[in-house]
Formats: sequence, C-alpha cells, structure tokens
Amino acid sequence: MKSLSLIAVGFVFAGTTVAQAADDLPKAAAEALHRGVEFFHQKVAKHGGYVYLSSDDLKKSEGEGKTGPDTVWVQPPGTPAVGSALIEAYQRTNDPACLAAAKDAGEALIQGQYRSGGWSNSIDFDPAVRAKTAYRVDQPLPKKRQFNVSTFDDDKTPAALRCLMQLDQALNFKDERVHEATTFALDSVLKVQFPNGAWAQGFQDVPDPAKHPVLKASYPVDWPRKHPGGDYWWFYTFNDNNISRMIETMLLADDIYDDPRYRAAALKAGDFILLAQMPDPQPAWAQQYDFAMHPVWARKFEPTSISGGESQQLIGTLMDLYNESGDKKYLEPIPRALAYLKKSQLPDGRLARFYELKTNKPLYFVKDTYELTYSDVNLPTHYGFQVSSNLDKLQQRYDEVSRWTPAKVQAEREKKPGVGKISSLEKRVQQIIAAQDQRGAWVEDGKFKHHGKGDDTTRMISSATFIKNVDTLSQYLAALRAAK
Repeated sequence: MKSLSLIAVGFVFAGTTVAQAADDLPKAAAEALHRGVEFFHQKVAKHGGYVYLSSDDLKKSEGEGKTGPDTVWVQPPGTPAVGSALIEAYQRTNDPACLAAAKDAGEALIQGQYRSGGWSNSIDFDPAVRAKTAYRVDQPLPKKRQFNVSTFDDDKTPAALRCLMQLDQALNFKDERVHEATTFALDSVLKVQFPNGAWAQGFQDVPDPAKHPVLKASYPVDWPRKHPGGDYWWFYTFNDNNISRMIETMLLADDIYDDPRYRAAALKAGDFILLAQMPDPQPAWAQQYDFAMHPVWARKFEPTSISGGESQQLIGTLMDLYNESGDKKYLEPIPRALAYLKKSQLPDGRLARFYELKTNKPLYFVKDTYELTYSDVNLPTHYGFQVSSNLDKLQQRYDEVSRWTPAKVQAEREKKPGVGKISSLEKRVQQIIAAQDQRGAWVEDGKFKHHGKGDDTTRMISSATFIKNVDTLSQYLAALRAAK
C-alpha cells in the first residue's frame, strides 16, 4: 500500500475538484496539504521566508509593518513559526514538499542571524538595508556601525532557535550550515544568561557577573510616576512571556541534543522565577526588574508594578518545571501567588495587567496623554490593560500536580505528544479542504493594519491560518497512519 506522502505527491486531479474528491477524505487531505504547502512555498514565500499577511493577489504584504519583496518576519507567525509547522508536517507525513519548504525557511533564518547570535523582528535581503545590520553571513563593515542587538522579545530568537533545532534534527544533523547556525545560537543564549538565571529582552554582549549579583526581589523605596526613559531592554524581563519561552526552548534543545547544559539553563531560569517572586503583600511577579531586583518601568505604558498577566504565565511555567524536574521547590510559591491573584480580581472577574506596588490598586493610562491613573474609563486601545483570569484552571492544575508521586512525575515527563483523534479532526479537515482555492491557497476576509486607511484590500492569505491548517491536516494524516 502506498504511503500517505506518496498519495499526496502522486494524486492528480485531472479535472476533478477538491470538493469532488472529498468523498475520499484521506486522499483529499493529503492532496490539500501538498498543494497548500507548494503554493505557500512557491508563491507566498520571499527568499524562503514569510510575513504575517499577503493580499489575495500577492501584491501587498505586512508583518508588524508594511513589507516589500525583500523583507520577511521572524516574530511568530512569521518565518520560524511557518518553518516549525512545515517540519512537524513532514515528520507526520513524509511529504517532501514540506521538507523542501522548511529547508528554505531555515536558510532564510540563517541569512538573518546576527553576529550576537540571535534574531530581531525581521530579516532584510535588500543589500542596501542589509549593510546596516550585523548579519553573520555577511562580511563585517568595520567603518560602518551595524545593528547587532538580538532579542528574546515576542518569541523572536526562541522561535527561530526552535525552528532551526527541529530542522537540524529532521536533517539528521548532517546539514553543516543548519547545524552550525543552530549551535552558535545556542552557545550565544547560554552566554548571555545572567548569573541569577534571567535573560534580558535584548542581548549583544556577555554580561559581567560582578555587575549582576544574585538577589531576591524586593520593593523599591519609591518609584517614578512618569516614564523615566532609558534602555529598559537590558533588564531582567518576563514581559511577553520572555523567560517562559526560553525555558521551553532550552528544554527542547536538551531533548534534541541530549546536552545537559540546556536543561541546566532551563532550571536556572526557573530558579530566577523563584527569586523574582515579590514578598508580601503581593507575592506575584513584575514584568521587569532592574539589577537590584526591583520592579521597574519598561515602555511608556508599562509602569513599575505587579503584573496580573505575566504572573499567571509564570505559575504555569513553574508547574512545567516541576513536571520536568520533580523538584517541589517549583511548586512552593504557587499557593501564595494564586491566593493573592484571586483577591486581586476585578469586579468582572478579570485581572488588571498592572497593580501598584504595595497598595495593589489597578494602574491604567489616559488615552493619548499616557498619564498614569487609577481609572479605566479612557484607556489606550493598543494594549491589554485588563486580562482574562485563568486562575481556576491554574488552581485545578496545581491541585492535580501537587499530588503526583515521583513515579507519576516521571511518567508524565516521558509521555510522548500525540495527535488528535480521527473523529475529532474530520470535520475541520473537511472545512479546510472546502476552503482551499484552485491555487492551493486559503484566502479569508481581512484588512491590513499598516497600509494606511485608504487601502481597500479585503481578502488575505494569512500565515497564522496556514500554520493551523497544515497542523490539522498533518495531524489527521498521522492519526490515520497510526490507526493502521
């Protein structure tokens, strides 16, 4: 019997449509995956990489800004997120189109790696623009100042690392360019981890341990009520789940390379979470800390405060670390944090993103002027100043994992990720197939954010949708294979 991947490559429509083929759902799903990947790779990709949105006619595109033909995006759902989805689809189906596209995405990331070892928000291929940036693959320009600050922010360097690690593994570690770029990045992020286990938002130079003593978090004597400015990106940062994503990435590195340095880095970052828990009366976490381990301002709308958002994420990360290590020290802070956050819920059950130090009053900003206020009646709209509460789910998970025996912890750690059940995937697979056009594209209604108010584009091709569809189709095909 032919494998599903051979069906995907060899199945020819010969005048039939996807809808007509849908009565043979496995074959139609394999074909939809193959055609979707080929279209995205051959028509949507730029230099092997991806942005967030492209117009239906492929003439316009954007990431977190308007993009031309020589710019791709790193921040998910850009190049590394698409690349990881392609690699996972290849591992599930063996469809060579997935691997070919993933290899080109990996090459785009190699072209965008900084000499500092990581990545920033985007990668430029225009030679004039590239000259401003310290890309590793390019010759240094000694008399020209080049941007060389890699960032962990918004899952940029971590996502690029995960994609390259997965690609390195899929290629059996035999592609020298992929392997070298990946190991250089891994070595770089290990070097810039602070002595206390934290990472900053950005990095360029290796921190001096003498300037970064290991301290427990504490309250400052006072803090400014107006944004003080400054280079906040060098501080210890939880913002946008920065350290949680790095822990996830280091654990994946340990799984792929079986190198104890990566697991040690993840656990060391977990130890920083323990150090950063604030004392009473607010035993949770700030978005960001200075080198004295005091909460501090970041951007003009991110004040010195306790965070209802990042604190919830860190509780989940601590339970992940307990699952990884079996060390109950990672569970110890959780009951205090949950109790505090439950008392801090707003009348509608949500949490404020920011709570004033010690008084615990929710902090907000006045739209346009960005004055700090206790009122939520006139907020800027670009940022979530109130966030959903996941405290009930976190409490349920804590109640469960805190009762685990050592044998149960070990069993959970060794549990392999599965694919969805065939029956639960079939309806979504049918919808995905029906939504695919003759080119292999998935087009949906939408608007660009960065093309100006006069832009009349209403039909979009989305990387986020492509990732979801590829994941669902490949899960379905893998579930079919596993059932045989």
